This record gives sequence, structure tokens and C-alpha cells, in this order.
Amino acid sequence: MSESELPLIILGAPLLAALLLGCCPPLRRAGGPAAAVSLAGILVALAAAGGLLARLWHASVTGITLRVVETVPWLAQVGPTPLARVGVYVDALSATMAGLVTLVASLVQLYSLGYLADEPRSALGRYYFYQSLFAFSMLGLVFAPNFLQLFVFWELVGLCSYLLIGFYYHRPAAARAAVKAFWVTKLGDIGFMLGIVLLWGATGTFDFDTLFRAAGAGALPAGLALYMTLIYLGAVGKSAQFPLHVWLPDAMEGPTPVSALIHAATMVTAGVFLVVRAFPLFAAVPGVLELVAWVGAFTAFLAATLALVQADIKRVLAYSTISQLGYMMAGVGAGAPAAGMLHLVTHGFFKALLFLAAGAVIHAVHTNDMWAMGRLGRAMPKTALVFVVGTLALSGVPPFSGFVSKEAILAGVWEGGLRGPFVLLAVTVFLTALYMFRAVFVTFFGAARAAGGHPADPPAVMMGPLWLLAFLSIAGAVLGSPALGQTLPRFLGAAPAEHGPAWLTPFSVALAIAGVGLAWLVYQRGALAPARLARAFGPLAGAAARGYGLDALYGAGYGGLLAFARAVGWVDRYVVDGLVNVASAGTARAGAALRLLQTGRAQDYLYGITAGVLFIVVLWRLWA
Repeated sequence: MSESELPLIILGAPLLAALLLGCCPPLRRAGGPAAAVSLAGILVALAAAGGLLARLWHASVTGITLRVVETVPWLAQVGPTPLARVGVYVDALSATMAGLVTLVASLVQLYSLGYLADEPRSALGRYYFYQSLFAFSMLGLVFAPNFLQLFVFWELVGLCSYLLIGFYYHRPAAARAAVKAFWVTKLGDIGFMLGIVLLWGATGTFDFDTLFRAAGAGALPAGLALYMTLIYLGAVGKSAQFPLHVWLPDAMEGPTPVSALIHAATMVTAGVFLVVRAFPLFAAVPGVLELVAWVGAFTAFLAATLALVQADIKRVLAYSTISQLGYMMAGVGAGAPAAGMLHLVTHGFFKALLFLAAGAVIHAVHTNDMWAMGRLGRAMPKTALVFVVGTLALSGVPPFSGFVSKEAILAGVWEGGLRGPFVLLAVTVFLTALYMFRAVFVTFFGAARAAGGHPADPPAVMMGPLWLLAFLSIAGAVLGSPALGQTLPRFLGAAPAEHGPAWLTPFSVALAIAGVGLAWLVYQRGALAPARLARAFGPLAGAAARGYGLDALYGAGYGGLLAFARAVGWVDRYVVDGLVNVASAGTARAGAALRLLQTGRAQDYLYGITAGVLFIVVLWRLWA
């Protein structure tokens, strides 16, 4: 089977599952059979993605760079070429992303069999329908050969995330979170749409290949900086970059497996993937790339400070996701796209692990509040172990996978000469270890609290994915290890990532260990009361607890928009409609008056004609 046929299987298997579940209500309402159909579809896609990855990997080892672009005409002919084409773009980047998406989606769907076992059968069928449609949409985005096809699947991913976040639509908080996610991401999508339309207007094409060749030849239009900034706005929304990051923490209202799917390797990384895919175009406008790096670094730092004050374990992980997405963007913006992709892959492993492990805890104690937990490490030792593995990887502690990808990004930012973003990212290393081990100590090793339920490790169907993700969170380090030739960056066709100065690794590891140590002193040993620590930061801690007022600012803006809409409605109703109503009423009255002249008697009409003729004659004589 060729490299152009395997993507059709990867796309077709979840699409077929979604069609079967969407078009066959009895199957969708059956629950278990619906889960089997969805799981079969994503497992077939996973097998095909593994085959595609193996084929491209083997070619790269032998020194061959495989890249296949297969398209057919889509929209109407404009001149000698179609306006747009549809097809697949197969290279190391799309194969890597497809492998990660199918792997995480498969594990999430398997885990969901246990996590959602108590849901009604119809709700379970609806859930797996959404899962299959989401997987198809995300994979369609990954293999898109042009901006237009990518945008179509981009919007479909947004729709599916809305449905999954609002899965418990009967809960007002879940419904609001789904709507918030939909509209906030749409703010960025408007810029994305304008950017690709303007780029097409200037170049006459949406195709990546054509645009990349033009970039290599230096034949890109003069307004490229504006176009790429607008396209980047789409990535800001989807990948929750400041200031459009506010939707992601509220998205925790969805089921925990949905959080793992959306916040690990799929929807939220779509923005990072977009910037990496279009990197030759971004590289042609260094100012925009520097903006990407600064926004990414600031997002990483800001989200880390917000994670420090959360009590909900899922919101801690949500802000952690925002922070790590900022890390990825900073690496790409610094000119190290391979480092950004390396962190995207490793993050997919350990963040899915952390969310699913948190889901096992929530499933056992029936609360998200960490301060209602405590000493769960005794009742749930396996879950505690895998959660600690994920935390060590996220904190960038060697030899876990997050360490090598974090080092690659820090080195890339340092070698790129971006000292400001480097400082923000270095501080974030310390904060990440602090807030994550705060969650570990409070939840698993702190004082026992009155958590509900009967805590115990989850069943095998939930524990199996956790063990596999824990293994990948450790073994994934080989993908970026300098000692092993930086496997993934080389596979992606990038030059070996910079190692940075000799002091970088001891410096970053020391920051991570300092964060772990402070968390241990405060939240395990009780050497410093958390309330006292919060008071030491004064108003800053209170501002962080309120999200720095960003949600309130958006709320005020939304309220202002509603007030403006009401004012426009009043003008439309009473001024515009009033003028139209006055004109129509006047016309009706004039018509009623003129109607009196229609008597139906011929002699009256003759008198009128005669009077009219005489009137015209008189006017003519006077004018003459």
C-alpha cells in the first residue's frame, strides 16, 4: 500500500465509524456496540498511521526524504488552474502528528469504557459519535495540502470540541463553557480566514507546496507580514495563547477523557502544528516569528502563575497545558520548529497521562477539589505512581521525556538571541515544578481529608492506558536525546537542535529541583503555611486567584457589545422602521385621497382631461 493510500485509511476509518453512528440511531443508542464501532475505527487508523510512520522512518534512515502530495480539483476553474484542490500532504510532520493523534485518541476511547460505564447507553453512543467525528476532523487537518482544506477541518475540529465540552449540556456550567470555547476560538479564526483569503489574493494559490517554493525563491508578496500575523491569530485561539487563553480552563466541564483528548495531543496543539506547517512562510517575516516567541513565553509564564492558585485538579492541568503550549510556540518562534514539535509529542504523552490519572482520582473520590483529597497514595498507589511519572516529565526532570524537549526549547530560544523570552521560560521551569508537585503532595501524600467514595485504583480498562502512557513519558526521551542523535528532529528534516551553553542543563535542572523542594517544604512538611506564602505576594496572589481580571474584562466587553447591540436594535426599530412606517403611511393616505378621483363616470374623466389640457396650454403660453 502506497504512502498516498495509507492516509485515506487513516481518515476513512474514523469517518466510517462516525457515519455509522450518526446515520444509524439504533446503533448509536445501543451504548456498547457504538463504543465498539468507534474504537474499531480509531484502532484501524492507528495501525495505518503506525505503518505510515514506519515507512517514512525507514526511508529517512536510508537517507531518503519522502514527501507525497496527492490532490484532485475541488472548486471551480479560475484561469489555467482550479481555485482550490483537495487531497493529502504526506511527510514526516503529518505522519508524526497522525501517529500521536491516533495513539492518544485510541487510549482515551479505551479508557472511556471504564470511566463512562455508568452513563446511559444513549449518552455513551453520542459520546463515541463525537469522538469518531473529532478524530476524523483532526486527522483531516493534519493531512491538509493547502490552507483552504486545513481551514475547513479546523472549523470542524472547533465544532466537535464544542460538542464534547458541552457533553453534559444539561449542566449550565458545561453549556456556558462550550459556548465560551466556541466563540473565543472564533475570534482567532476570523483572523485566520482573513489571512488565507488575503494571501490567496496576493499569490493566487492556497497550496502549501506552491507557497513554500515561492518562499524559497524569495517571490512572496510585500504584505506577507500582515497575512501571516492574521493566520497566526487562528493559532492564538486554538492553542490558547494570551489573550485568547481564557476558554481552556472552563473547558474542564467536559468529561475528563475529553479533557485528555483536547488538551494533550489534539485540538490545542493544532495551532502549534499550523505554525510549524507554515514555518517557511513565517520564516520569511522574522518580525512575526519574534512576536510568536514573545507571546508564547509570556503565555507560559502567565499560565504557570495561574496554576499555582487553583484548587481544582483539572484546572491545574488546564493552566499547565496553556503554559506548555506557550513553551512550544516560543520554541517555534525562536526558529526551532523541530524543538517545538518534539515538545508537542512528549507533552502529548505525559499530559494525557496526567489528565487520565486525575480522572481516575475524580472517579474514585467524586470531587475535583484537591483540598478535599489527601493521602490517596495509600489507597491508590498505582494511580499515584503514574501521576508522579507524568509530573516528573512535565517538570522537566531527567531522564523523563519532558526534560529533553524542554531543554531543546530553552536552547533554541537562547541560541535565537531572545533573552527576554528565555528569562520568562526559565522562571516557568521553576513554577511548573512548584505547582505540579503542589498537586502531587496535596492529593496523594498530604494530610488525609474527608474525600467521598471509596478510593481505589481503577479497573484494568482504565489502568492499561495509564501504564502505557507512563512508559511513553519515560521512553519518549529517546526522541530528543542528543546522545541518540536527536531522533525526532532528524526525522522531521531539521538540523540538529542547538545544545545551548554548557550551563543551561544544570541551570534548568536546578530550577526544577528548587520548585520541587519548595513544594515539599510548603505542602508536605508544612514548614511554611500556604496562606502565609500567598500573603507574601500581596495583591498579586489575589489577582492571580481572579485570573488577573481577564475573564471580567471579557465579560465587560461582552456586556458593552450587548449594550451596543440593544442601541442598534432601538435605532433599527424606532428610527429606521419609523421612517419607513411614516413613508408607507403617507403613501397609503395619499392613495386613499387620490382614490376619490376614480368615480367611474366617463364625463368626470372628460372634464379632468379637458382641465389638464387647458392647464398645460396656459403654462405653455406663460412660459413662452
